[in-house]
Amino acid sequence: MKQKVGTTIEHLTSQVLKLLQRRPTDSFRYAEITSLLGLQSESEKRALRKVLHHLAETEIIQRVKGKGYRYISKPSRIIGRLSVTKQGTGIVEAEGGEVARVFIPHRFLGTALDGDRVRVALFAEPSSRRAEGSSREEMPEGEIVEVLERGRSQIVGTMEKSHGFFFVVPDNTRLTRNVYIPRAHTKGARPGEKVVAELMEWNSTELNPEGRIVEVLGKAGDPHVEILSVAREHNLPLAFPRDVCAEAKAIPESIPEEEIRLRRDLRNLLAFTIDPEDAKDFDDAVSLEVLDGGRMVLGVHIADVSYYVREGSALDREAFRRGTSVYLPTTVIPMLPEKLSNNLCSLRQGEDRLTYSVLMEVNKEGRVISYEIVRTIIRSRRRFTYEEVQKIIETGKGRVQSSVERDFAETIQRMHELSQVLLKKRLREGSIDFESAEAAFRFDDRGYPVEIIKKRRTEATSLIEEFMLLANKTVAEHINRIRRGGEAKPFVYRVHDVPDHEKLRELANYVKQFGFRLHVDGGTSSRSLQRLIEQVRGSEVEELINEVAIRSMAKAVYSPNNIGHYGLGFSHYTQFTSPIRRYPDLLVHRLLTEYQQGMSAARVRQWMDRLDELCKHASAMEQNALEAERQAVRVMQVEFMKRHIGDVFAGMISGVTSYGIFVEITDLLIEGMVHVRDMEDDYYVYDEKQYALVGRRTKREYRLGSRVMVRVVSVDVERRQVTLALVEE
Repeated sequence: MKQKVGTTIEHLTSQVLKLLQRRPTDSFRYAEITSLLGLQSESEKRALRKVLHHLAETEIIQRVKGKGYRYISKPSRIIGRLSVTKQGTGIVEAEGGEVARVFIPHRFLGTALDGDRVRVALFAEPSSRRAEGSSREEMPEGEIVEVLERGRSQIVGTMEKSHGFFFVVPDNTRLTRNVYIPRAHTKGARPGEKVVAELMEWNSTELNPEGRIVEVLGKAGDPHVEILSVAREHNLPLAFPRDVCAEAKAIPESIPEEEIRLRRDLRNLLAFTIDPEDAKDFDDAVSLEVLDGGRMVLGVHIADVSYYVREGSALDREAFRRGTSVYLPTTVIPMLPEKLSNNLCSLRQGEDRLTYSVLMEVNKEGRVISYEIVRTIIRSRRRFTYEEVQKIIETGKGRVQSSVERDFAETIQRMHELSQVLLKKRLREGSIDFESAEAAFRFDDRGYPVEIIKKRRTEATSLIEEFMLLANKTVAEHINRIRRGGEAKPFVYRVHDVPDHEKLRELANYVKQFGFRLHVDGGTSSRSLQRLIEQVRGSEVEELINEVAIRSMAKAVYSPNNIGHYGLGFSHYTQFTSPIRRYPDLLVHRLLTEYQQGMSAARVRQWMDRLDELCKHASAMEQNALEAERQAVRVMQVEFMKRHIGDVFAGMISGVTSYGIFVEITDLLIEGMVHVRDMEDDYYVYDEKQYALVGRRTKREYRLGSRVMVRVVSVDVERRQVTLALVEE
C-alpha cells in the first residue's frame, strides 16, 4: 500500500527506515521505495537519493549490488558526532539507526577531538556506563576507528614552554591533549600568553596534535583577553565581511513612499518600546486599545527585518552563519551590522519604522477572539526602560504629570493587568514558570567589574514576556489554520520535547532530600512540574531546585516538524518577535509574507528541502551563543572575586562530590569549590544517596542546600576557578 509522506529529510529518513525494517531480509530498489512511499515530485525523489546515500554511507542500510537496499539489523559500525566528557571519556551521538549513543572509553578515543564526526566500531559486549550529565542507560561501547571530519580547525589556549618545547594548553577542558607548536610556528607568542592555534596534523596517539599560532590575543588572565578568548573559542566573528558592510551601507535611510502605501499606517497609534536601560536594538513595540465589554486590542509590533535583509544577499548569508546575536558582559556581537540592528530596523522613539504587527483582540479572560497579522509602519512614541515601567506599575504615575504621561501611565497599568491575566491563564493551561536570577555587572572606566547585580524578573519584564509569548503563539496557530485540510506547509517551530523519564526520577529523588515531592509514575505532565515549582517558591532552596529542574528538561530547539512546546504547554509555538537578533525569527517573517502573497508549489518544495538544515544550524548557533555567554559571565565573576580574597561570604551548598563541595555565594551568584582535603576538622566520606559529605568522627554533614559561611582563598581567572574555605559561624 502506498503512503504519502512529507518531504523533510528527517521525516523521509524515518519513513525509509520503517519500510526497510518491516522486511529486513528483503532488498528494495530505488524505484520500489519511491513507489511504496508515494513520492512523485522531482524534489521528493532528490531527497530520497540523499537519504539512501547517507544511510548507506553511515552503514545503517546496505547497498546490495543489483538488488537495491536492505536494512542492517545489527550494525557493527556507526557514524556520529563525538562529545568528550569532563572525565575524558566520550559519547558519540549516532546519525540515525537503532543505536542512538555509544560510550567510548578514554583509551579508545584515538586521535579524535571533542566535536569531531567519527566512525565507531562497536564492541560485541556492551557495558553499562554513566554518561556525564545524562541518565543511567545501557549504552553499547565502541572504539573510534576514523575521524571523518574535524569539529574545529582552531584551538584557543595558553602558550606554555616545557623542556625547550612550546605547547598550547587548551581552554576547553574537553580537549584533553596539549597542542605541540614547532618553534618556527610560534608567531612570536610567549609563555603565559593567550593564543589561537590552527591544527596542522594529528595521526598518532603516541604524539601530541601539532599546530601553528595564527593569533596572539594577549596576556592570559587579563579579563579583556579572556573575554576575547571566549569569542574565539566559540568562533564568534567580531567583524563583518567587506561585502556585508558594503551592502548595509548602500541601503537608503528613508522609506520609499510606494512601500508605505503597501502597508497599514499605524503611526498615530500609541505604541512604545520597553527594554533594558542599555539596549540599542529595539525589536518590538507594544500598544493597547480598549474596546467595549472588557475587550482590548493588544498590538505587538516587530521590526520588519525581512524588508532590508533579502534572501540570498550577503547580509542574509552572514546572518544565517551567525544565527543569533551574542550578548557578552562587555560587548555585543550582533547578527546584523549596526546600521540595521541599531538604526534602520531598531524601533527608535519618534522615527518611522517598517514593522510586522500582530493585532489581537483579547477578552477579559485573556483569550484571543480574533487577530490580524499585517505589514505596517509605526512610529514609537516613547522609549521606556523596564525600571520606568516598574515604577509606573507600582505607583500609577509617570515621571512628570503631563496629559501625555498620564496616557502612557494609564496604558501601562492596563497592560500590566492584562499581562497578569495572561500569565494566570498560561499557568492554568500547563506552562511551567521557572524563577531564576541572572548576574549583571557594573564596570569601572577601564571595563573591570566593580559590582555584581542580581537581576530578577519583575512585573515589567513579565509584561513584555507575556505579550511576546502570546504573539508567537498566535502566529504559530495561524500557520496551523493554513495547514488544515491541505498538505504540510513549511514553517519554523520552536519545539520542546517531553523530558527523559529517568532524568525526572533523578529530579524526584533530588527534591525529596529537601522535603518536596514530584510525582513521576506513569509520566510527568508539565502541571506536575509546575506544582513542584510552586512548592519551592519562597524557600531557601528555590533557586537551587529551579536550576536543577531546568537541567532535567530537554533543550528547546527550532524544527520544521511541530511536536509542541512542553515547557510552555503550547501545542503550537514559534519565535517571531526578535528578527534583529535571531535568524529563525527572520525566516518566520519571510514565510508569513510568502503565505500572504501566495506561495507556489515549487516554492513550497524549495522551503521543504532547506528548512531542516536551517533549523539545525540555528539551534546549534543558539547553544554555542548560550555557552559563550555563560563562560564570559564566569570570567567577569571570577575577576570580580580577585578584589575579595580573604573576605567572608554567606553561601549555599550547590553541589556535593567525593572531592569536595560546591558553594554558591548567595548575593553574587558565583560558585566556588571547597576541597575535601582542606576540610581538616574530620575525615569526610561521600554519601551519594544523601547528596552529602559526612564526617567519620563528628558525623557532621554538609548537604545540598545547607547554608554555610565561606572565605575566598584564591582566584584563577584563566581557569575560571574560585577556591573557598569553610568558616565556623
